[in-house]
Amino acid sequence: MKPYPKYFEKIRVRPDPDAELKARAPACQWDGCTQAGTHRAPVGRMKEGEYFRFCFDHVREYNKGFNYFSGLADTEIARFQKEALTGHRPTWKMGAAGGVRSSPDFAQQRSGRAGYYRSMRDPFNLFGDGRERVVPRERKARPLEAKALETLGLDARAGAAEIKARYKELVKRHHPDANGGDRGSEERFREVLQAYRLLKQAGLC
Repeated sequence: MKPYPKYFEKIRVRPDPDAELKARAPACQWDGCTQAGTHRAPVGRMKEGEYFRFCFDHVREYNKGFNYFSGLADTEIARFQKEALTGHRPTWKMGAAGGVRSSPDFAQQRSGRAGYYRSMRDPFNLFGDGRERVVPRERKARPLEAKALETLGLDARAGAAEIKARYKELVKRHHPDANGGDRGSEERFREVLQAYRLLKQAGLC
C-alpha cells in the first residue's frame, strides 16, 4: 500500500516564469522589504535617468504618491508644459528685418537632460547671439521708377514722405497759374505729374 494516493503523482507545479529575473535582481529598496526589486521607479525631478528598484507591491505604492512637479509653483508647471510642446528645445523669433534672438519665454534653467540645450554650441552663429546687426536690403528701383525719381530730383533711397513733399514743392513751382502760362513750365509740370503717378502705382508713395 502506497503512503499517498495515485493522483498525487500527476500533480505538476507550474514554474515561476520570473524566477530567473528575481534571482538576478537587487533587493527591494523599500524599508524593511526583502523581496527582489524587479521594477524600476523614477527618482524624481532633476534626476532624470535615475531609478529606485522596488518589488511589485511597493512600486505600486510608490507610484500612487509620486508627483513629478512636487514643490513647483503653478507658473513653473505651466512653463514646463509649454516647453514640452517643443521637446524642451529653445525656440527663436522669426522676422524679416528683426534680429534673430531667443524667445523671451524660453526658460534659462532647464530640467534634467534638457539642460544640455542651455550650453548648445553654435560655432557658425546660425541662430544669432545679438551681436550682429541685420542691415535692411536697399530696394533697387526699376528703370521707369528710377527715371521718375530722377524727374523729381530724388534717388532710389527716397521714402514715401520725401517723394510726396518733393511732388508738392514742384507742383507749386511749375503750375501754369504760378508762371503766367509759361509753356516751358507747363511741360515740366506735366512731367512731374506723370512721374508722381508712376511712383504711386508702383507703391512707392
